[in-house]
Amino acid sequence: MTYCVAIHVNAGLILVSDSRTNAGVDSVSTHSKMRSYGIPGQRQFVICCSGNLATTQGVFAQLERELHERAPQSLFNVSTVHEAAGYIGQLSRKEQEKTGGGPVFEASFLVGGEVLGATCRSYMVYPEGNFIESSNQVPFLQIGESKYGKPILDRVIAMDTPLDQAALCALVSMDGTMRSNITVGPPIELIAYRAGSLQLGRYKRFEEDDDYLRLIKRSWNKEIKVAFARLPEIEWEANGAL
Repeated sequence: MTYCVAIHVNAGLILVSDSRTNAGVDSVSTHSKMRSYGIPGQRQFVICCSGNLATTQGVFAQLERELHERAPQSLFNVSTVHEAAGYIGQLSRKEQEKTGGGPVFEASFLVGGEVLGATCRSYMVYPEGNFIESSNQVPFLQIGESKYGKPILDRVIAMDTPLDQAALCALVSMDGTMRSNITVGPPIELIAYRAGSLQLGRYKRFEEDDDYLRLIKRSWNKEIKVAFARLPEIEWEANGAL
């Protein structure tokens, strides 16, 4: 299982991903689900993936091959992030078709970035190759095991959320997911890209024994209990009957 989030606020982009690809009783496997590509001062892209590992690896291999060969279409000659999302969708469909297709070979992607002369954007690419953009009303996108990490994003993230606060919210969202689903787990990768910089953003990798991840978990658990204890009590009907 996988959990990846892309947050797009006025200040820029936050992308976070886990790295667990298999979690059984006697086998835990990990593989990075985040890649970044760019030309400083011209363009920057961050891509996260979920779904069939062979499909996602095939997409990244083809993408990097076309960059190396200076193909007519690649991340280094698209004119917008919107165009980059369509390009990733095409690669994904072609890779799935090689194996005969079907749900078992499906993959999804988050594509965030900026191209000189265009605006900072983030998109979610579906297995079918089509894609959607984050909005001012919902400035985040998720792929993989999304339900456990969504509530905190709904309550905290808005377009005017500062970038560092958005990054912290993404980590809390990831912590909630890992707590409820053991198939999502470290290492956790986090990138913060500041809009307009056209430089690779700040990057952090959190291993399973990372002290900061443990601090986030303990602090969040404690503050939730404190907030719950402060909620107003229920005003029951006087007779206590239905």
